[in-house]
Amino acid sequence: MDGANRLLILPHNDPDPDAIASAIALRHLLAERLSIESHIAYKGIIGRAENRALVRYLGYPLQRLTGSDLRQAATVALVDTQPGAGNNALPPTYTAAIVIDHHPWRQATAAVHFADVRSDVGATSTILMEYLQAADIEPPPALATALFYGIKTDTMGLGRGASQADVAAYFYLQPQIDIGALVEIERAQVSADYFQKLDAALHETRVYDSVVISYMGLMHRPDMAAEMADLLMRLEGTRWVICLGAYKGELILAVRTRNPRGGAGNLAQEIVGDQGTAGGHGTMAGGQIALKSQEPEQMARQLSQRALEYLKVMPDIAGKPLL
Repeated sequence: MDGANRLLILPHNDPDPDAIASAIALRHLLAERLSIESHIAYKGIIGRAENRALVRYLGYPLQRLTGSDLRQAATVALVDTQPGAGNNALPPTYTAAIVIDHHPWRQATAAVHFADVRSDVGATSTILMEYLQAADIEPPPALATALFYGIKTDTMGLGRGASQADVAAYFYLQPQIDIGALVEIERAQVSADYFQKLDAALHETRVYDSVVISYMGLMHRPDMAAEMADLLMRLEGTRWVICLGAYKGELILAVRTRNPRGGAGNLAQEIVGDQGTAGGHGTMAGGQIALKSQEPEQMARQLSQRALEYLKVMPDIAGKPLL
Protein backbone atom coordinates (compact mmCIF):
# COMPACT_ATOMS: atom_id res chain seq x y z
CA MET A 1 0.00 0.00 0.00
CA ASP A 2 1.81 3.13 -1.24
CA GLY A 3 2.35 5.74 1.46
CA ALA A 4 1.07 3.40 4.12
CA ASN A 5 3.67 4.74 6.53
CA ARG A 6 1.56 7.91 6.64
CA LEU A 7 -1.78 6.28 7.31
CA LEU A 8 -4.56 8.41 8.78
CA ILE A 9 -7.44 6.60 10.48
CA LEU A 10 -10.70 8.55 10.57
CA PRO A 11 -13.68 7.42 12.65
CA HIS A 12 -16.95 9.24 12.17
CA ASN A 13 -17.37 12.72 13.59
CA ASP A 14 -18.07 12.89 17.34
CA PRO A 15 -16.86 9.28 17.72
CA ASP A 16 -18.70 6.88 20.00
CA PRO A 17 -17.22 3.82 21.77
CA ASP A 18 -17.57 1.56 18.73
CA ALA A 19 -15.78 4.04 16.47
CA ILE A 20 -13.07 4.72 19.07
CA ALA A 21 -12.40 1.04 19.73
CA SER A 22 -12.41 0.14 16.03
CA ALA A 23 -9.90 2.86 15.18
CA ILE A 24 -7.54 1.76 17.94
CA ALA A 25 -7.89 -1.90 16.96
CA LEU A 26 -7.02 -1.13 13.33
CA ARG A 27 -3.98 0.87 14.43
CA HIS A 28 -2.87 -2.00 16.69
CA LEU A 29 -3.35 -4.58 13.94
CA LEU A 30 -1.36 -2.59 11.37
CA ALA A 31 1.46 -1.94 13.83
CA GLU A 32 1.71 -5.54 15.03
CA ARG A 33 1.51 -7.32 11.69
CA LEU A 34 2.75 -4.82 9.10
CA SER A 35 4.87 -2.43 11.19
CA ILE A 36 2.76 0.43 9.86
CA GLU A 37 2.42 3.46 12.09
CA SER A 38 -0.87 5.28 11.87
CA HIS A 39 -2.49 8.36 13.34
CA ILE A 40 -6.09 8.52 14.56
CA ALA A 41 -7.86 11.87 14.21
CA TYR A 42 -11.46 12.96 14.49
CA LYS A 43 -13.59 15.93 13.60
CA GLY A 44 -16.15 17.21 16.07
CA ILE A 45 -16.11 16.52 19.77
CA ILE A 46 -16.10 13.63 22.20
CA GLY A 47 -18.83 14.96 24.44
CA ARG A 48 -20.69 12.19 26.21
CA ALA A 49 -19.25 11.64 29.69
CA GLU A 50 -18.80 7.90 29.15
CA ASN A 51 -16.95 8.49 25.88
CA ARG A 52 -14.62 11.03 27.48
CA ALA A 53 -13.91 8.55 30.27
CA LEU A 54 -13.11 5.87 27.69
CA VAL A 55 -10.54 7.96 25.81
CA ARG A 56 -9.03 9.08 29.12
CA TYR A 57 -8.66 5.44 30.18
CA LEU A 58 -7.05 4.64 26.82
CA GLY A 59 -4.50 7.44 27.18
CA TYR A 60 -6.06 9.86 24.68
CA PRO A 61 -5.24 7.90 21.51
CA LEU A 62 -7.33 10.18 19.26
CA GLN A 63 -6.35 13.71 18.30
CA ARG A 64 -8.45 16.52 16.88
CA LEU A 65 -8.19 16.60 13.10
CA THR A 66 -6.19 19.43 11.56
CA GLY A 67 -5.85 20.51 7.95
CA SER A 68 -2.29 19.21 7.84
CA ASP A 69 -3.44 15.71 8.85
CA LEU A 70 -5.25 15.24 5.55
CA ARG A 71 -2.57 16.99 3.50
CA GLN A 72 0.19 14.81 4.92
CA ALA A 73 -1.71 11.52 4.82
CA ALA A 74 -0.92 9.45 1.74
CA THR A 75 -3.46 6.85 2.82
CA VAL A 76 -6.77 7.24 4.67
CA ALA A 77 -8.81 4.55 6.43
CA LEU A 78 -12.42 5.10 7.50
CA VAL A 79 -13.84 3.07 10.38
CA ASP A 80 -17.48 2.93 11.47
CA THR A 81 -18.38 5.23 8.57
CA GLN A 82 -18.16 5.38 4.78
CA PRO A 83 -17.46 7.94 2.04
CA GLY A 84 -20.48 10.13 1.39
CA ALA A 85 -22.13 9.36 4.72
CA GLY A 86 -21.96 13.02 5.72
CA ASN A 87 -20.64 12.20 9.18
CA ASN A 88 -16.89 12.04 8.57
CA ALA A 89 -14.12 14.43 7.61
CA LEU A 90 -13.05 12.76 4.35
CA PRO A 91 -13.20 15.43 1.62
CA PRO A 92 -15.17 14.49 -1.52
CA THR A 93 -11.96 14.75 -3.56
CA TYR A 94 -10.20 12.06 -1.49
CA THR A 95 -10.50 8.32 -2.06
CA ALA A 96 -10.12 6.24 1.07
CA ALA A 97 -7.84 3.21 0.84
CA ILE A 98 -9.68 1.28 3.56
CA VAL A 99 -13.27 1.27 4.79
CA ILE A 100 -14.44 -0.98 7.63
CA ASP A 101 -18.03 -0.42 8.69
CA HIS A 102 -21.27 -2.05 9.78
CA HIS A 103 -23.73 0.50 8.38
CA PRO A 104 -25.62 -0.06 5.11
CA TRP A 105 -23.44 -0.03 1.99
CA ARG A 106 -23.00 3.33 0.25
CA GLN A 107 -22.28 3.53 -3.44
CA ALA A 108 -19.28 5.81 -2.90
CA THR A 109 -17.58 2.93 -1.08
CA ALA A 110 -17.27 1.08 -4.40
CA ALA A 111 -14.26 3.29 -5.26
CA VAL A 112 -12.35 2.23 -2.13
CA HIS A 113 -9.36 -0.08 -2.53
CA PHE A 114 -10.36 -2.33 0.40
CA ALA A 115 -13.84 -2.28 1.88
CA ASP A 116 -15.40 -4.59 4.45
CA VAL A 117 -18.97 -3.41 5.04
CA ARG A 118 -21.27 -5.77 6.93
CA SER A 119 -24.64 -4.27 7.71
CA ASP A 120 -25.75 -7.52 9.36
CA VAL A 121 -23.16 -7.06 12.13
CA GLY A 122 -24.08 -4.99 15.17
CA ALA A 123 -20.73 -3.25 15.74
CA THR A 124 -17.61 -2.42 13.75
CA SER A 125 -15.65 -3.52 16.83
CA THR A 126 -16.79 -7.07 16.08
CA ILE A 127 -15.26 -6.94 12.60
CA LEU A 128 -11.95 -5.64 13.97
CA MET A 129 -11.96 -8.31 16.67
CA GLU A 130 -12.26 -10.95 13.95
CA TYR A 131 -9.24 -9.40 12.20
CA LEU A 132 -7.20 -9.58 15.40
CA GLN A 133 -8.17 -13.21 15.90
CA ALA A 134 -7.31 -14.07 12.30
CA ALA A 135 -3.89 -12.45 12.80
CA ASP A 136 -3.45 -14.39 16.06
CA ILE A 137 -3.19 -11.15 18.05
CA GLU A 138 -4.43 -11.17 21.63
CA PRO A 139 -5.71 -7.67 22.42
CA PRO A 140 -4.15 -6.09 25.52
CA PRO A 141 -6.62 -5.46 28.38
CA ALA A 142 -7.25 -1.80 27.49
CA LEU A 143 -8.04 -2.62 23.86
CA ALA A 144 -10.13 -5.62 24.89
CA THR A 145 -12.10 -3.38 27.24
CA ALA A 146 -12.67 -0.79 24.52
CA LEU A 147 -13.79 -3.38 21.96
CA PHE A 148 -16.10 -5.03 24.46
CA TYR A 149 -17.62 -1.67 25.37
CA GLY A 150 -17.98 -0.77 21.68
CA ILE A 151 -19.97 -3.94 21.05
CA LYS A 152 -21.97 -3.53 24.25
CA THR A 153 -23.04 0.05 23.51
CA ASP A 154 -23.89 -0.44 19.83
CA THR A 155 -25.93 -3.58 20.52
CA MET A 156 -27.25 -2.55 23.95
CA GLY A 157 -25.64 -5.57 25.56
CA LEU A 158 -26.47 -7.86 22.60
CA GLY A 159 -30.14 -6.88 22.85
CA ARG A 160 -30.28 -4.71 19.71
CA GLY A 161 -29.24 -5.80 16.22
CA ALA A 162 -26.63 -8.29 17.42
CA SER A 163 -25.45 -11.05 15.10
CA GLN A 164 -23.81 -14.33 16.00
CA ALA A 165 -20.47 -12.68 15.22
CA ASP A 166 -21.20 -9.99 17.83
CA VAL A 167 -22.14 -12.63 20.40
CA ALA A 168 -18.93 -14.58 19.72
CA ALA A 169 -16.72 -11.47 19.97
CA TYR A 170 -18.52 -10.24 23.10
CA PHE A 171 -17.98 -13.46 25.04
CA TYR A 172 -14.45 -13.90 23.71
CA LEU A 173 -13.51 -10.47 25.04
CA GLN A 174 -15.42 -10.63 28.31
CA PRO A 175 -12.79 -12.56 30.34
CA GLN A 176 -10.06 -10.17 29.16
CA ILE A 177 -11.58 -6.81 30.09
CA ASP A 178 -10.57 -4.44 32.87
CA ILE A 179 -13.78 -4.69 34.90
CA GLY A 180 -12.94 -1.86 37.28
CA ALA A 181 -12.17 0.50 34.42
CA LEU A 182 -15.36 -0.45 32.58
CA VAL A 183 -17.47 0.27 35.67
CA GLU A 184 -15.86 3.70 36.01
CA ILE A 185 -16.44 4.44 32.32
CA GLU A 186 -20.10 3.45 32.42
CA ARG A 187 -20.69 5.47 35.60
CA ALA A 188 -18.77 8.56 34.51
CA GLN A 189 -19.88 11.70 36.32
CA VAL A 190 -21.65 14.52 34.51
CA SER A 191 -21.95 18.25 35.19
CA ALA A 192 -24.96 20.06 36.62
CA ASP A 193 -25.57 21.51 33.14
CA TYR A 194 -26.30 18.01 31.91
CA PHE A 195 -29.23 17.62 34.29
CA GLN A 196 -30.52 21.10 33.48
CA LYS A 197 -30.53 20.31 29.77
CA LEU A 198 -32.10 16.94 30.45
CA ASP A 199 -34.89 18.58 32.44
CA ALA A 200 -35.56 21.12 29.68
CA ALA A 201 -35.62 18.41 27.00
CA LEU A 202 -38.01 16.21 28.97
CA HIS A 203 -40.41 19.13 29.34
CA GLU A 204 -40.35 19.62 25.56
CA THR A 205 -41.05 15.94 24.84
CA ARG A 206 -44.38 15.06 23.23
CA VAL A 207 -45.97 11.61 23.04
CA TYR A 208 -48.08 10.61 20.03
CA ASP A 209 -49.44 7.21 20.96
CA SER A 210 -46.31 4.99 20.58
CA VAL A 211 -44.21 7.74 18.95
CA VAL A 212 -42.13 10.08 21.12
CA ILE A 213 -40.65 13.31 19.74
CA SER A 214 -38.36 15.68 21.61
CA TYR A 215 -36.88 18.96 20.42
CA MET A 216 -33.94 19.86 22.62
CA GLY A 217 -33.26 23.36 21.33
CA LEU A 218 -29.63 24.47 21.32
CA MET A 219 -27.32 21.65 22.43
CA HIS A 220 -23.88 22.08 23.96
CA ARG A 221 -22.71 18.88 22.22
CA PRO A 222 -24.03 17.13 19.11
CA ASP A 223 -24.45 13.66 20.62
CA MET A 224 -26.96 14.89 23.19
CA ALA A 225 -29.82 14.08 20.80
CA ALA A 226 -28.71 10.45 20.57
CA GLU A 227 -28.28 10.20 24.34
CA MET A 228 -31.80 11.57 24.89
CA ALA A 229 -33.21 9.18 22.27
CA ASP A 230 -31.66 6.22 24.08
CA LEU A 231 -33.16 7.40 27.35
CA LEU A 232 -36.66 7.96 25.94
CA MET A 233 -36.71 4.48 24.41
CA ARG A 234 -37.17 3.23 27.96
CA LEU A 235 -40.59 4.93 28.18
CA GLU A 236 -43.27 2.27 28.50
CA GLY A 237 -45.24 1.69 25.30
CA THR A 238 -42.76 3.50 23.06
CA ARG A 239 -41.97 2.07 19.62
CA TRP A 240 -40.36 5.10 17.95
CA VAL A 241 -38.29 8.00 19.28
CA ILE A 242 -37.20 11.04 17.28
CA CYS A 243 -34.95 13.59 19.02
CA LEU A 244 -33.81 16.83 17.43
CA GLY A 245 -31.49 19.60 18.52
CA ALA A 246 -29.41 22.43 17.08
CA TYR A 247 -25.63 22.48 17.23
CA LYS A 248 -23.28 24.89 15.44
CA GLY A 249 -25.51 25.72 12.50
CA GLU A 250 -26.94 22.24 12.03
CA LEU A 251 -30.10 20.49 13.12
CA ILE A 252 -29.09 17.09 14.50
CA LEU A 253 -31.52 14.18 14.34
CA ALA A 254 -31.49 10.88 16.27
CA VAL A 255 -33.97 8.04 15.63
CA ARG A 256 -34.53 4.91 17.70
CA THR A 257 -37.11 2.13 17.33
CA ARG A 258 -38.32 -1.08 18.93
CA ASN A 259 -40.00 -2.07 15.66
CA PRO A 260 -39.00 -5.73 15.11
CA ARG A 261 -38.60 -4.97 11.39
CA GLY A 262 -36.29 -2.05 12.12
CA GLY A 263 -36.59 0.87 9.74
CA ALA A 264 -34.81 3.60 11.72
CA GLY A 265 -32.42 4.33 8.86
CA ASN A 266 -35.27 4.58 6.36
CA LEU A 267 -37.17 6.92 8.66
CA ALA A 268 -34.15 9.17 9.17
CA GLN A 269 -33.57 9.38 5.41
CA GLU A 270 -37.25 10.10 4.80
CA ILE A 271 -37.27 12.88 7.39
CA VAL A 272 -34.08 14.52 6.15
CA GLY A 273 -34.72 14.00 2.44
CA ASP A 274 -32.37 15.92 0.18
CA GLN A 275 -31.88 18.70 2.76
CA GLY A 276 -28.96 16.93 4.45
CA THR A 277 -27.50 13.49 5.13
CA ALA A 278 -28.88 10.58 7.13
CA GLY A 279 -28.36 6.89 7.68
CA GLY A 280 -28.13 4.14 10.26
CA HIS A 281 -29.12 0.65 11.27
CA GLY A 282 -32.45 -1.04 11.56
CA THR A 283 -33.05 0.17 15.11
CA MET A 284 -30.93 3.33 15.37
CA ALA A 285 -30.11 6.14 12.96
CA GLY A 286 -29.15 9.77 12.73
CA GLY A 287 -28.87 12.70 10.39
CA GLN A 288 -27.98 16.36 10.07
CA ILE A 289 -29.22 19.34 8.09
CA ALA A 290 -27.49 22.69 7.66
CA LEU A 291 -29.80 25.34 9.10
CA LYS A 292 -28.65 28.21 6.85
CA SER A 293 -31.20 30.97 7.41
CA GLN A 294 -34.01 28.80 8.79
CA GLU A 295 -34.85 28.85 12.47
CA PRO A 296 -34.13 25.49 14.15
CA GLU A 297 -37.53 25.40 15.88
CA GLN A 298 -39.33 25.80 12.55
CA MET A 299 -37.27 23.09 10.86
CA ALA A 300 -37.74 20.77 13.84
CA ARG A 301 -41.51 21.16 13.52
CA GLN A 302 -41.35 20.36 9.80
CA LEU A 303 -39.25 17.26 10.34
CA SER A 304 -41.46 16.11 13.20
CA GLN A 305 -44.51 16.39 10.95
CA ARG A 306 -42.77 14.37 8.24
CA ALA A 307 -41.97 11.69 10.80
CA LEU A 308 -45.57 11.48 11.98
CA GLU A 309 -46.84 11.27 8.42
CA TYR A 310 -44.31 8.57 7.54
CA LEU A 311 -45.27 6.55 10.62
CA LYS A 312 -48.97 7.02 9.75
CA VAL A 313 -49.83 8.57 13.09
CA MET A 314 -53.48 9.57 12.92
CA PRO A 315 -53.82 13.32 12.33
CA ASP A 316 -56.33 13.64 15.17
CA ILE A 317 -53.79 12.37 17.73
CA ALA A 318 -52.41 15.36 19.58
CA GLY A 319 -49.03 15.17 21.16
CA LYS A 320 -49.24 14.87 24.93
CA PRO A 321 -46.56 16.44 27.11
CA LEU A 322 -44.42 13.81 28.77
CA LEU A 323 -44.23 15.88 31.96
